[in-house]
Amino acid sequence: MNEEITSSEVRLILDDGSQRGVVPIKEALALAAEAGLDLVEVSASATPPVCRVMDFSKYKFEKNKKDREARKKQRQNQIETKEIKFRPKIEDHDYQTKLRHIRRFLEEGDKVKLVIRFRGREMMFQDSGTELLNRVTQDVTGLGVVEKTPEMQGRQQVMIISPVNN
Repeated sequence: MNEEITSSEVRLILDDGSQRGVVPIKEALALAAEAGLDLVEVSASATPPVCRVMDFSKYKFEKNKKDREARKKQRQNQIETKEIKFRPKIEDHDYQTKLRHIRRFLEEGDKVKLVIRFRGREMMFQDSGTELLNRVTQDVTGLGVVEKTPEMQGRQQVMIISPVNN
């Protein structure tokens, strides 16, 4: 940028986009100073190097703004997996609260991982965990579909439901 450019001649592009051609570096710097802008090296590997007259701070600001927007859009397109934990003996009110959360997650387009944790003697009643997961599946019919059927992983039973629109 500006005085940091070491080449003696540069191919100059003016701030309006028109090409000036190959000019000495001093003339290019004078034109940039006259316009109140910066001389920025766009392509250093070309012979002679290509330089552009532009407002460098505005260029950096616009570039950062575009990058932020791109990252934001990328985040919006990602599907998250939300995890809801149950116990085999869950009361109805707790179940309804967790079901509301599951419905909200599915409506927002996120996957839901349902986990039932078994402690101690509860391992003997794994069928009650399967019944609970089947009940959840029936209650979210229309919003989500079972992506991964219930399976045991150690002391917990896991099932994944994905939104219908995917």
